[in-house]
Amino acid sequence: MRHPLPPALAGLALLALTSCASPAANPAAASATGSAPPVGVVASTDVYGDIARQVGGDRVAVTSFVTDPAQDPHSYEAGTRDRLALSKARVVIENGGGYDDFVDTLLKAAGNGPAVLLNAVTISGRTAPPGEELNEHVWYDLPAMGRLADRISAALGTVDPAGAATYAAGAKAFRLRLRPLVDQEAALARTSGGAAVAVTEPVPLYMLRAAGLRNATPPAFSEAVEEGDDVSPSVLRETLALFGGGRVKALVYNEQTAGPETEQVRRAATDAGVPVVPVTETLPAGQDYIGWMTANLAALRTALGR
Repeated sequence: MRHPLPPALAGLALLALTSCASPAANPAAASATGSAPPVGVVASTDVYGDIARQVGGDRVAVTSFVTDPAQDPHSYEAGTRDRLALSKARVVIENGGGYDDFVDTLLKAAGNGPAVLLNAVTISGRTAPPGEELNEHVWYDLPAMGRLADRISAALGTVDPAGAATYAAGAKAFRLRLRPLVDQEAALARTSGGAAVAVTEPVPLYMLRAAGLRNATPPAFSEAVEEGDDVSPSVLRETLALFGGGRVKALVYNEQTAGPETEQVRRAATDAGVPVVPVTETLPAGQDYIGWMTANLAALRTALGR
């Protein structure tokens, strides 16, 4: 598992500079308008930031750290405004599982002990299978995101009891929007017949397994790609061989962390007429979580001819 680079902490003294704060982060500024300030929420990526917005609505002000689909989340470094938002947050949402350890580092350095910290991996209940590493990409586990929405609602209701009913309604609405996608996964599982697919990284595996699909990728390939290591020639040959003779029905390709070996695999799939399903680790521009996962499932169904 590739761990994010620890962000530089030299600028933490700037947290005291309230001139950088927005009205959402500055209760005094918000109270000047005559309304209660929104609850400050910080999320490590815009995936969790979007779910928090759907739960909290206008009662929350969300700052998401990693927001660019072209950016490798593993190499993210927080800036001054990010640190400031984290120092004032009432609720903080991290992925956990080693994916975004910089959140814990920054939160501790900011001295924001009262913030409610939600760990998506812990909430998901996912653990590493025997002899394997944990797949920390739990945002592709749709039922887990429904549980996360409930936990966000509870955390917001704790720090803002007046909005508890609003948060509960937001979480319920999110889960209702999520339910058809879970049903679509189950429908795919009934018709896919355990078809084999290839992946460049384990990012989408929770969705693929829920859809009844089997990952045929050599573990050494996807592990090397995820860790940023070179793929050995023998493992690369083994992976490229998957695209001959109909051995796999699709290649699910993480286009957010592409490199020479993954590009070679993508070309091999395209040349062999194997459909390529692109996925990302953060939200595509203009999409919310539900729309994003809807598009991912639609692309998967198309690739499988379902």
